[in-house]
Amino acid sequence: MPLPEIFTERMKSWLGTEYPDFETALGQPPPVSIRYNPAKPSDRFPDSAKVPWHPSGRYLPERPSFTLDPAFHGGAYYVQEPSSMFLFEALRQTVDLTKKLRVLDLCASPGGKSTLLLSAIHDKGFVLANEAIRSRVGALNQNMAKWGHPNQAVANHDPADFAGLEGFFDVVLIDAPCSGEGLFRKDPNAVNEWSVKNLELCSARQQRILQTAKNLVKPGGVLVYSTCTFNPDENEKNMEWLIAEGGFEHCLLQLEESWGIVEMEKGYQFYPHKTRGEGFYIACLRKKEDVQASRFYQNLPAFKQWRRLGSKEVAVLEPWIKDVGQFVFFEKPDQMITAVPESQLEDFETIGQVLSRRAFGLNIGVFKKKDFVPSHELALSLAVHPQLPFMAMDKDMAISYLRKENFLTDAKGRGWHLAKLNGINLGWMKLLDNRINNYLPGDWRIRMK
Repeated sequence: MPLPEIFTERMKSWLGTEYPDFETALGQPPPVSIRYNPAKPSDRFPDSAKVPWHPSGRYLPERPSFTLDPAFHGGAYYVQEPSSMFLFEALRQTVDLTKKLRVLDLCASPGGKSTLLLSAIHDKGFVLANEAIRSRVGALNQNMAKWGHPNQAVANHDPADFAGLEGFFDVVLIDAPCSGEGLFRKDPNAVNEWSVKNLELCSARQQRILQTAKNLVKPGGVLVYSTCTFNPDENEKNMEWLIAEGGFEHCLLQLEESWGIVEMEKGYQFYPHKTRGEGFYIACLRKKEDVQASRFYQNLPAFKQWRRLGSKEVAVLEPWIKDVGQFVFFEKPDQMITAVPESQLEDFETIGQVLSRRAFGLNIGVFKKKDFVPSHELALSLAVHPQLPFMAMDKDMAISYLRKENFLTDAKGRGWHLAKLNGINLGWMKLLDNRINNYLPGDWRIRMK
């Protein structure tokens, strides 16, 4: 792999005699790994090896066709780079995950770390996944929906727009936009786009994000910063700058020597010749308890355009929703019904007073006259009622369903059914006499032949 000359010289100066091993590693195929969804148990990849720093992470011996795997579409696992899964271990050592936590993923798309966070907090508290670039929000929405947790929100805002939420979050993650040096062997475009000028732009952008993010962490809370690069101007120097700004202290983590992670002065670096993963940097900073946070509450109704459902309407939803009493239901102006966990309602109202482009909770469907039409998100959600009718499919039938094909069936019964493969929900279909109407949304369908 031809590497930029300046990059090569810098890496040689940092790695010394290790550089030849580093260069050799960049010429090897990157590892393939997935992270299981603990809430959707699956028998996929039974012989895979464990990623040592995440209990649900697995290395695969080769890359399968994830696009043609129904379990992937049902949210049974997420295809995630192994080094980035270390986020779980960093949180395990710095945050009490048994508490109700307010968690912000400030640069979230496509959603790998946000879904990891949802599993880590075990339905206590919530995860707000934000993506500033509008074109990337669709992928984030889909991946959050597949993971199935209703205690989440997605926003589309520049980090500066969060200024009204100072001191609100227990955990703020910044997986910062970076020069991408750690992805050189996975993405040849990252090599072509590398330049010293781009490094400088990335570092400046990262400091701008951190300038806002540091104020969002509550006293005693944790800021987690990560990149997929090796450059200290984007990594350690940013952490040194933030600590020098005052109010934060570096969190030391306990590492297994066999993991091969390099402990830096302010953070931890993953190199592909030392760890079975891509280049990655992560640091955890704790906000000092004596730092004063601005008050964030405002006396503004966040859901003023949403109509709260009455008891008769909620009763219609009882056959569809597990533990219906744990949710508050709203009808939005577009008539979509949203289920908001009651335990998060006050927090979401606070966020809604500051952020305008956001979606809370779970979109479950719409009322059409006297009928309820369920959403695809409800089918994939952990909140869907377990006693609803379903059709058990084999893989070929599931692939046909995911291609949005209508097909004949000898199944008994009429009405709404879940399409299900090995216990994993894939979506809705409506059984009529000897045929099926496939309700998979068009933008979710498999297009691969």
